[in-house]
Amino acid sequence: MTINASSQSGMRPRRSCLYMPGANERALEKAKSIPADSLLLDLEDAVAPDAKIEARDRVCAAVKAGGYDQREVIIRINGLDTQWGMDDLNAAVAAGPDGILAPKVSTSDEVLALDTALSQAGAKPDFALWIMIETPLSILNLKEIGMCAHSTRLNTFVMGTNDLAKDMRALMTPDRIAFQAQLSMAVTAARAFGITAIDGVYNDIKNEAGLQAECEQGRVLGFDGKTLIHPAQVEMCNTIFSPSEADITQAKDVVQAFADPANSGKGVLKVNGKMTELLHLVEAERIIAMDNVIKSQNQG
Repeated sequence: MTINASSQSGMRPRRSCLYMPGANERALEKAKSIPADSLLLDLEDAVAPDAKIEARDRVCAAVKAGGYDQREVIIRINGLDTQWGMDDLNAAVAAGPDGILAPKVSTSDEVLALDTALSQAGAKPDFALWIMIETPLSILNLKEIGMCAHSTRLNTFVMGTNDLAKDMRALMTPDRIAFQAQLSMAVTAARAFGITAIDGVYNDIKNEAGLQAECEQGRVLGFDGKTLIHPAQVEMCNTIFSPSEADITQAKDVVQAFADPANSGKGVLKVNGKMTELLHLVEAERIIAMDNVIKSQNQG
């Protein structure tokens, strides 16, 4: 099976990806009214071992029932190396979400095994495979893992910064200095292979200033969005990972400048005082398209 990951991802915004505990029925219902772009219905970290099967049944029933409107619905399964993983995967495919999120993927062989299991479970080619990048080995194998996007359903990296911190024995400081290389490497691999890159969670729920700073840092690093652990974090995340009015204005001016017959054949222009090349035109077109999708989604 050959799938182009970039076309699979399309222009769907993934600014805010909110984890919802699969064992909590009220949370699954509340998720239907939260303005997150993506809902990650969690069967892994958020669920105790003795509640795994019940949570699986509850999540799959909620997905089958629907009601999540334009929100992307992803089920985070347990690893295939656990007693629950394969049953989670099979049940998720049968329930019909937009995709699954697999934890602790460290090698390309694991991606291939997940994709094969999805095919055997009857998943369609456009069923999305998201994977957690949260082990030191996954960082070292980013190139090989990313290459799988050209031949599998892989289309999204999700950073697991808490697990990465634990395995590295590193401290999670406000500037995330211990993780900036790993975060940047993941974004680089994502861009090389047409994969969406989602930043890790921010743990201090009541610290709005801290959340804002980390969202802005993630945006600077090039992430498409951020995973979140509380609905109160969604609005800020959506704002920061959306194109700003200044971005949109500049993008439109760039497109208009290159469309001007007077500039036909020119590879470099000056737009609003800034040197602008054809590569900036490509990014300008992406910004405008994403803004249109977000506005259309908000109207819906």
